[in-house]
Amino acid sequence: MSDRALRVLVVTPERTLYDGGASAVVAPAYDGLVGILPRHAPFLSLLGSGPLVVRAPEGEQRFTVAGGFIQVVDDAVRVVAETAETAETAAAAAHSAA
Repeated sequence: MSDRALRVLVVTPERTLYDGGASAVVAPAYDGLVGILPRHAPFLSLLGSGPLVVRAPEGEQRFTVAGGFIQVVDDAVRVVAETAETAETAAAAAHSAA
């Protein structure tokens, strides 16, 4: 990972959804969306509900998260969500419910 990359971890109490590098993260903080780039200032916030986007080298990874917290320290982003699922899982669940 280059010196201008983020290390991102997205976890729930049940599993790890993402553990890898990224160039940017957009997350639903409790009071609105927050964008995180390399060299972001230390940051801690409650996590709101909504889309979480991780811009990874292999392409965007999208999740739907709710509750928990987000922490940024030394280019490491930790998203600890009460609930989270990949965008594909959320879309499949919505399609099967229809």
